[in-house]
Amino acid sequence: MRDMVEIGMGRTARRTYELDDVDIVPSRRTRSSKQVSLAWQLDAYRFDIPVVAHPTDALVSPEFAIELGRLGGLGVINGEGLWARHADVSARIEQLVEVAEHKGPEAAVELLQQLHAAPMQPDLLAAAVAQVRAAGVTVAVRVSPQNARALTPSLVQAGIDLLVVHGTIISAEHVGTNGVSAEDAGSSVEPLNLKTFIAELDVPVVAGGVSDHRTALHLMRTGAAGVIVGYGSMAGATTTGEVLGIGVPMATAIADAAAARRDYLDETGGRYVHVIADGDIVSSGQLAKAIACGADAAMLGVPLALAQQAPGRGWYWPSAAAHPSVPRGALLQFAEPDEQPPLEKVLYGPSSDPWGSVNLVGGLRRSMAKAGYCDLKEFQKVGLSVRA
Repeated sequence: MRDMVEIGMGRTARRTYELDDVDIVPSRRTRSSKQVSLAWQLDAYRFDIPVVAHPTDALVSPEFAIELGRLGGLGVINGEGLWARHADVSARIEQLVEVAEHKGPEAAVELLQQLHAAPMQPDLLAAAVAQVRAAGVTVAVRVSPQNARALTPSLVQAGIDLLVVHGTIISAEHVGTNGVSAEDAGSSVEPLNLKTFIAELDVPVVAGGVSDHRTALHLMRTGAAGVIVGYGSMAGATTTGEVLGIGVPMATAIADAAAARRDYLDETGGRYVHVIADGDIVSSGQLAKAIACGADAAMLGVPLALAQQAPGRGWYWPSAAAHPSVPRGALLQFAEPDEQPPLEKVLYGPSSDPWGSVNLVGGLRRSMAKAGYCDLKEFQKVGLSVRA
């Protein structure tokens, strides 16, 4: 039964929970962390660890995607970001960081908007895809719902393995202009029906974000291989509260999507759709809680920005920060360039950091072992408690 509270006369609201509001309850068993498997599979693609990089230029360059893929995770290139618009992305990011350091976040966001106003160049994005593909790791690219129809054919031709249709909030049917701008689209307005769109593709699609059971279930019914849960809310992201006033705490959002996955599994007689948590995960403990609430994997932002290979040089901003009229994120620094550990250390350690921001995989593996579970699917059944 849902926990409803009265917030005023005639108005009630559901009580919901953040990841920090819940704790994992160990079982009667324990096991060695060496006996724990963190592998998961999305359609035909297998990954050694449940880590997906948030599709922002602060994180995912072709080189970063290759390194994360080599280490067992999945990097998602922003198909509408700087790598699709500029040939000298490193110089552009260096310019961004300099403005953020000397003129502040607002000036940096204004420059980011200007950089994203440059026209997209399919050849640049195709070259980035080819670079990742040549390294032998899974190639994933993010597009927005508004531009999915226009950009996907060239991406498929370039050789992507996975398409990520990702927005702040996404539904099974997105109504908007079919193209980059209303001027380019003329007076025609054609809705993007994800069910039809996905059925016509030969590559699996991951779609999101969502935060409730009904929308998650509707997205699963479109044929999506995975559903992203959450709005990428974390330090630097301002979608929840400040800009739109929209948000559902992640523990509740993940659990609701996991319930939708179970309902869809019963409805279809066995089709499993993966749930990917995106938001408020900055430590190994929060990563473990996200899996325990029902996620199959987590889309990480800030934790991976610490790595030497991240093009942001210790700075992070979500992809929504570049919106031309309603930016929903700021550029924030999380590490000095000379203090950034390599990505392998961020994921696998060893670590001297007592807060769980380094050795994310090791922390997750040990949490599962201490609770007595040997794989991710089983760990989703672990007991949880709510803090008073």
